[in-house]
Amino acid sequence: MQALLSAFRERFPGEAPIVVRAPGRVNLIGEHTDYNDGYVLPIAIERDIRFACRSRADRRVRLWSVNFNTDSEFELDQIELDPANPWSNYVRGVAAMLLREGLSLRGMDAAIEGNIPVASGLSSSAAMEIAAATAFQAVSGFRLDPARMALLAQRAEHEFMGVRVGIMDQFISRLGQQGHALLIDCRTLEYRAIPIPEAEYLFVVADSRQSRELAASAYNERRAQCEAAARLFQKELPDVRALRDVTSAEFRRHSARLPLTVARRARHVVHEDERVLEAVAALENADLKRFGALMNDSHESLRFDYEVSSEALDVLVAAARQVEGCLGSRLTGAGFGGCTVSLVHQDAVDAFRRHVSAVYQAFAGKEPYIYVTRASAGAGVLA
Repeated sequence: MQALLSAFRERFPGEAPIVVRAPGRVNLIGEHTDYNDGYVLPIAIERDIRFACRSRADRRVRLWSVNFNTDSEFELDQIELDPANPWSNYVRGVAAMLLREGLSLRGMDAAIEGNIPVASGLSSSAAMEIAAATAFQAVSGFRLDPARMALLAQRAEHEFMGVRVGIMDQFISRLGQQGHALLIDCRTLEYRAIPIPEAEYLFVVADSRQSRELAASAYNERRAQCEAAARLFQKELPDVRALRDVTSAEFRRHSARLPLTVARRARHVVHEDERVLEAVAALENADLKRFGALMNDSHESLRFDYEVSSEALDVLVAAARQVEGCLGSRLTGAGFGGCTVSLVHQDAVDAFRRHVSAVYQAFAGKEPYIYVTRASAGAGVLA
C-alpha cells in the first residue's frame, strides 16, 4: 500500500486519494460447466488490484502503473485502445461501458498496483476491470448495482478487449464475501453466498508455471463437443437446452447414443454440476472431508473424461494429496497448465509447501509458485 500511495503522491501531487481494491479469484469446483449453463463455486482471494484515485475537474483520465512503471492517458470523450500499454485497456474498456450505460463519469488521476500474478489463472484481468469500475464510481459518485457492474466489466472484455470470457470472474471479484464461496448459476445469473466453515482450513493455490498453449484450441473443441452432446440428448429429451438440463440418471439411460468421446465430455459436465451442488451441501453441513473428496473426484473427471489436465498438474495434485492435513486437491481453471487448488489444514501448510515444492522441483526442474488464501471480500473502498 505504501508504494502505491508514494507513487500517487509523486505523480499526482495535491489532495490525498481514495483507495479501492478488487480481488482475484480461484474456482473451488465447477470447471467447464459455465458455457454449459451450469454452476460454479469460486472464492475471492486475498490478492488484489488497488487504485489510488482522485477526481479531476476535466474529462481526462491519467493512469500510472506501479507494476509496469509506465503511464497512459485518455479522454473520456475519445476512448481508444492503447497498444503500447495493454494494461490500460481494461480501464479504458470499463470507462466506455459505464458511459454507454448512461452513467456520468468524471476525469480521474490514478496510480495502480497489483499482486495477482499475471497469466496465472487467478483472474488479474477481471480484478483490473472491477477495480477500475469501483474507482470510477468512487470519484464520480454514481450508484451501480454490484451484479450490473460485473456484467458491464464482462462486456468491456467482450467488446473492447475482444475476449469472450464467462461471468464468473467479474461476479466473484465484485460480489465475493469474506469467509464465503459464491454459488453462481451461469444460466440465470442468480447467486448465493455459501459460508465456509472451519476457520483452521485454508485454500492453497499451486501455480505450475506451465503455459497453457493448448488451452484455446482445446477449449473450442470441448465446447463444440458439449453442444453436440446437448443436441443428441434433445432427440430423446426435448426440454434439454444445454448439458445443465441432463441429470446423471438421464445420462445413463441415453448416453449410448453418443459417440464415445462426446459421451465422456458430457459425463464430466453432468456430474460436475451435481458435484457443485453436493459441495454446497457439504459446506452447509460443515463436512469439509466430503468437500475435499468432491474436489478429488472433480480432478479425476477433468483428467480422464474431459482430458484437460496435464502431467504437471497431475504431479501437483498427487503431491498435495500425500500431505497429511490436505483434504482435497484439483486443477482449477481451463487446464493444460495453470494452477491447482487444495484444501489444507493451517497446521499442515508448511509441510505442504515443502513437500509439493520438492516433488514438483524434481519433476519440472523449477518450484511452483504457492499462494495461501482464505475466502476474501469482493471489491470496495479501503478505509
